[in-house]
Amino acid sequence: MANTNSLNQVSQASKRQVFTAGFASIIAWSFDLFDLFILLFVASTVGPLLFPSEVGALSLAAVYASFAVSLIMRPLGSVIFGHYADKKGRKRAMVIAIFGVGIATALMGAVPTVDQAGLVGPIAFVILRIIQGIFVGGVVASTHTIGTETISQKWRGFLSGAIGGGGAGVGALIASFFFFLTSSIFPGKEFSVWGWRVMFFTGIIGSILSLFVFKSVEESPLWSMQARTREVERSPLRTLFSRRYAPLFFINLLIVIGGGAHYYLTSGFLPTFLDVVNHISSSMRGRVLVVASLAALVSPPLFGHLSEIFGRKKIFIATGVINLFVIPYLYFQLEGLTSSSVGAIYLYTFILSFFGNAAYAPVLVFLNERFPTSIRSSGTGISWNTGFAIGGILPTFVTLASVPLKSLTTSVVVFLVAAILLYLVGALVNPETRGKMEEELDPYQQAR
Repeated sequence: MANTNSLNQVSQASKRQVFTAGFASIIAWSFDLFDLFILLFVASTVGPLLFPSEVGALSLAAVYASFAVSLIMRPLGSVIFGHYADKKGRKRAMVIAIFGVGIATALMGAVPTVDQAGLVGPIAFVILRIIQGIFVGGVVASTHTIGTETISQKWRGFLSGAIGGGGAGVGALIASFFFFLTSSIFPGKEFSVWGWRVMFFTGIIGSILSLFVFKSVEESPLWSMQARTREVERSPLRTLFSRRYAPLFFINLLIVIGGGAHYYLTSGFLPTFLDVVNHISSSMRGRVLVVASLAALVSPPLFGHLSEIFGRKKIFIATGVINLFVIPYLYFQLEGLTSSSVGAIYLYTFILSFFGNAAYAPVLVFLNERFPTSIRSSGTGISWNTGFAIGGILPTFVTLASVPLKSLTTSVVVFLVAAILLYLVGALVNPETRGKMEEELDPYQQAR
């Protein structure tokens, strides 16, 4: 009876409630990704200023290591905010977390360089990356549940891609725009003095704008129904890692790690690849990345909706097989291009971004369907952030394995192929979950 009531509650959600919940989830996640993308866009500039080294690859690896610190802290953020969202509601957790991300990002623009204050600068920078990672984990735990719990079944796949991938695409697009604008205002050496700082300062914009959006958002109807009809889970984290759900959690990670690697070694790595391998100017990089970001706006909602038609499992397998061959080919083709091959660079980066972002389009709704409402924020948030943290660490290992940087392309392809194979294993061993969010069945009883 409770499941039927929950389903009716979702179907009765007003169009305004559905729109605001979905829009808020996409916007909140896009601004969080915008904050994370800022570092990827200025990595080659920040490296020598905060982590100087005579070996360029090591300086760049240090920057990616600071990026990885944020990713590693995201599961902790989901533990804290996922627990809060499962007990107190998705909306409250989302408001607190998104504002915290913006403040931490903006403060990064104020840290002194090594020349100005010695080790104080890089230490302060890493601490802020840690704080940012905790808050981002909180945003995931809330944004990745409130939208899909509100919208009707037939649009959940689409919204999954729109939030997880489309939100990332919007974030990358905004970051690309600000990078292009900032590099134009502060060209050449001026970007190393003020440009990178201004990029971080823009992080506060998302937090301020998001607060206006959140005012009209209503709480998730599934969570509200559960809170009224049954006792809220006392310890969502303990339940998640109980004998019933722990195996499910670890099996899920195979897909999420693969999806995260797809993202961070395509869209996330392109800014550095275009700089280090193709040696194109910052202004041209900005334009190319704007176009590549458009692919991330189209691909995830499309493949997410296809998962609603054909099933999550089939789409996971299909994208994994395609990417196993297409992405390595595109990277090797891109390797030999310079600024004189503008059209080819635009084409290859667009296709790379398109297929790289397609891989994780159904991941969000897949995770939502794997956990009951009482632990959904915790389960989805911790699964997503753990998998994407591991996937996000890979750029650090890629750069460390690429000393000298001439072998960067080969390193990227090798790590990507390994991640795609892991992704395919996860797709094969996980069950089909489409349409099972309201059922809340024992995970071992879900039909394969």
